[in-house]
Amino acid sequence: MILLHTSPVRRRRLGVATAAAGLLATLLMAGPAAATPDPGDRGAARTGVSAAQEAEAAAAIRNGEIPGVDEIVHSSNITHLANVPKDALKGTNTDLAFQGKYAFAGNYDGFRIFDISDPRSPRTVSQVLCPGSQNDISVSGNLLFLSTDSSRSDNSCTSTTQPATEKSSWEGMKIFDISDKRNPKYVAAVETACGSHTHTLVPERKNVYVYVSSYSPSATFPDCQPPHDGISVIKVPRNAPEKAAVVNFPVLFPDGGNPGAPDNPGVSRTTGCHDITVLPSKDLAAGACMGDGLLFSIKDPENPKIIDRVQDNVNFAFWHSATFNQTTDKVVFTDELGGGGAATCNEEIGPKRGANGIYDIVGRGDHRKLVFRSYFKIDRPQADTEVCVAHNGSIIPVKGRDLMVQAWYQGGVSVWDFTDSSKPKEIGYFERGPVTTDAVTTAGPWSAYYYNGYIYSNDIAKGFDVLKLDDRRTDPAQRVRLDELNVQTQPEYFGR
Repeated sequence: MILLHTSPVRRRRLGVATAAAGLLATLLMAGPAAATPDPGDRGAARTGVSAAQEAEAAAAIRNGEIPGVDEIVHSSNITHLANVPKDALKGTNTDLAFQGKYAFAGNYDGFRIFDISDPRSPRTVSQVLCPGSQNDISVSGNLLFLSTDSSRSDNSCTSTTQPATEKSSWEGMKIFDISDKRNPKYVAAVETACGSHTHTLVPERKNVYVYVSSYSPSATFPDCQPPHDGISVIKVPRNAPEKAAVVNFPVLFPDGGNPGAPDNPGVSRTTGCHDITVLPSKDLAAGACMGDGLLFSIKDPENPKIIDRVQDNVNFAFWHSATFNQTTDKVVFTDELGGGGAATCNEEIGPKRGANGIYDIVGRGDHRKLVFRSYFKIDRPQADTEVCVAHNGSIIPVKGRDLMVQAWYQGGVSVWDFTDSSKPKEIGYFERGPVTTDAVTTAGPWSAYYYNGYIYSNDIAKGFDVLKLDDRRTDPAQRVRLDELNVQTQPEYFGR
């Protein structure tokens, strides 16, 4: 491990791009590998576009239909307070976690800690070089957890890439002591089957349970053998994190899960989970698992129990993440159409594919069911050079309303209302124009979360952003204060 110190615009409607139909056909035919690219330790991808696509993007900028290259635009209820560019860590920026006056930002090259006591001027406290995609990050007490989902030569922070076909390769969870924010210390590692693409904490007083989501096994991978139809559960003693170990691998798909193509063309075959969100106060979890959406009980955290399971084989390609509303009678699932590598926010793809799916939770106890109500997708079409995808977001805590802020890669940050789960609507946005008009580039917000009165966003390419939301519908949330926030471990905002 190496410690490194260190104006509003009108709504836009783009014409249907000349190559959009071909892109749609490609996405519909894509299998799991195409839908979920693993960048490993590589930077943001760039792929060429046709001359017609480049010309259309340039014309849209000239006509004021989309913002210019790197131009910032936003709704009138959002103010851009600060941006902190990348520094020592040059890789892809990923997820965020929060504790007190600190924000923790993942990056494919490691993680960065910010002091956000003054949100208008975040300060870098420390940067830790520890490569290994995608470095999904969370914190609990004095412990920081980091996911490694690229095959490495060993579990150290000086490891190098190594083929997953080699038995000695390592992937899994890393654990750091962050009692001194200026000098985090690497204290433990746990290898998990197929690595750790994401992870979710179920914190208790003496222990922290970690649900590890990973997928895409292969008979050629010694440590990632099919079938991979569950999640790894790690138990971490708070006072002895070096004793962290896998204590269970519950099977979530005894029937193998969604078979994908050819039975369900354009849908990823389920070979594990991408992300899990828990609401510990309700003993409830929601799983976004490639071709399936899950609702399950975590009353016994070592032995989660499935309550209900749903599929959408018409409009969902890859179940990516989940978010409960605060009253636990709704859950929002996201669809990562194109795997975060395609321009999918246009008229040809339409408002249902690559959208959020809003489900009501009806019934009680183990008889609860997920009932589909509607889709939500940003209605601000992007250029064909802009990778746009539904990604990570969080609840904005206002009693009596269901409000969410969400990242959409180059679609920017969206604030939307799903109080009426059949009629969701956007109420605010922030975005940058295309990174370029001559290539499809993966950029934009990976995560956008509401924490203690502000929206914090980790932009894949541009760095750490702070936004202020001023709106009568969301202003009551400014009174809600948290000591810690890992969005995939949803807190009890009220009645605490």
